[in-house]
Formats: sequence, structure tokens, C-alpha cells
Amino acid sequence: MIGGNESYAAGPMPMSYLTCLTYILGEWTGVEHIEDYLSYAVYLLWVLFPLVAVFLLPGVLVILFYTSILLLHIYKRKNELKEAYSNDFWDGARQMLATLWDGHGRIWHGYELHGAENIPEGPGLVVFYHGATPADCVYFMARLLIQKKRYCHVVADHFVFRLPGFKILLDVHGVMHGPKEECVNALKKGSLIAIAPGGVREALFSDEMYTIIWGNRKGFAQVAIDAKVPIIPMFTQNVREGVRTLGGIKILRSLYERIRLPIVPVYGGFPVKLRTFIGEPIPYEPNITAEELTAKTKAALQALIEKHQKLPGNIFRALMERFQRQNKED
Repeated sequence: MIGGNESYAAGPMPMSYLTCLTYILGEWTGVEHIEDYLSYAVYLLWVLFPLVAVFLLPGVLVILFYTSILLLHIYKRKNELKEAYSNDFWDGARQMLATLWDGHGRIWHGYELHGAENIPEGPGLVVFYHGATPADCVYFMARLLIQKKRYCHVVADHFVFRLPGFKILLDVHGVMHGPKEECVNALKKGSLIAIAPGGVREALFSDEMYTIIWGNRKGFAQVAIDAKVPIIPMFTQNVREGVRTLGGIKILRSLYERIRLPIVPVYGGFPVKLRTFIGEPIPYEPNITAEELTAKTKAALQALIEKHQKLPGNIFRALMERFQRQNKED
């Protein structure tokens, strides 16, 4: 090695910056041949980068949610003096966030909405399959607001209401806890409501076979019966290929059943093709039971999955579908 009193620019040719940095680190740490360790570290970084990336990309959705929250606070401060002159104080904010999320869906997933004509003019209950994240439902709500000027409420799990900073976002968008009485009253007032009966359990523990996990849940069906509204099935193609979970690990399933918190790791954020399909409405029938309507709705949703999703789901195929006009029957 060069002596401590020698310049690292000595000799006929000056050292490169990397060699100079290596020399300084070696002198500072006292480690000989530190360049070998650095080369190994760079190699490990190169090898592990794809693995790290798939766990970090879902964080983009979290960033978008908190960006939405920040924009709402800015909007509130800017417009609170005009509240008395506006019919709906938050209408502009909803349009702004719809544009933000629809732009993300278009750019990152080439998002498409099919069958919007099946959504009735009046109230209705949209029942959808829950992917690892609710991003597809947010894209649907944004596109519906932009194209049809139709606002859709959504029923969320209780843990969402405990997320720090989310209160203003949930209040502005009328996100509901899900008590039957609240949903029935909203529907009777003419609202459109979206709900995933599988909830967090389906989000975390379904798989590339797109298994519907509803258990014995039939409360949504009773809500539709009590409110005398149709049920509209909805499914988003490739929703589990964009973000996947490690829900196949049994200990994580057991832990969830004990504490009921979504601590299962997710990975992905892949720019796969997403298409949301709205099925034909299941009309209100006065003599149908909640059990019968649940079975009917599940069959309709399963039919959408079988019609529009190639099983088992495949990430590479879903990526390639970004370059195709059609895949499975549209």
C-alpha cells in the first residue's frame, strides 16, 4: 500500500476517484484489501436489488394515499373561507384526487373499466373480489366519478379507521365502517356502495387461483334485501398479479386469526394490466333469503373470474398483457 505521507496522485498517472476513495476507506478503517470487500458488497447489492424492489414498490400506494391526505389538507385550508358559497365543500377535492388516482392507474397499469353501463342510475350494492390491496377499487371509484359523475362509497375494515392521518381521507370519501343500519340508510337515500365480503382475509390469504374467501358472511346480502336494491358483481383482472402476499405461510394465517391485524408481508407493485369488469345486476327479489342471495352473488362473481381471468394467475403474462388488445374473453 502507499505510505501515509505519499500522495495518492503520485506516479505518472493520477488515481481514479474510486481508487482514491478505496484508499481513504482503507486508511480510515484499517482494513487491508478493502476493495475486495467493496466489490463483494456491490455484487450483493446488484443481486438483491430486484428482491428489495418488489417489497418496496407497494409502498408507492401508501405514498399516494398520504399524498391524497396532504392535498386534502391543502384544499381545506385554501377553500374553508368559501364554504358558505359552495353547495358541496369537498366536491373539488374529490375531483382532484380522482384525477390523481386515475392518472396513476392509466400510467402504471393501463387501467380499463368495462361494463359501467351495468351500474344502475339509482342505488346499488357493488360486490367485488378483494385483491392484496384495494387499489383497483380506488381506480374504479376515480374512473366512475370522472366518466359518469357518479360517486361510490366503500365499506372498509375497522383497522383502516385506526391508521394515522387517514381520518380526513375517509371522511371526505364517505368511507363506512359497515354497520348494516348505516349501509341500508345510505342505500335508501340513493347511494352507490362498494363492498368486498371477503375483506382483509380474502386480501391476504387468497392466491393466484383467485379463490373467493367469504366464509359465512352474508350480511351484505341482507343489506341489499332490506334496502331493496340490486347487487352488482365486480372483478378486476390480474389484481393479484400486481401485488401478492405471503399469506401461504401458515403461521401468518394463525397469527392473523388471533390478533386480526393485516401483518402479512406484501410484495410486488408490478405494472401489470388491470381491467375492471362490471357484471349484470342481480335484481332485488322480495322473497329471496340472505343465504340464497349470497350464493347467487358468489356464483356471479365466480363467473366473472372464470370469464376474464386466466388461471392460475401469472405475473409475466399479466405484464405482457399491457401490449395486447385482448386477452381472455372481454
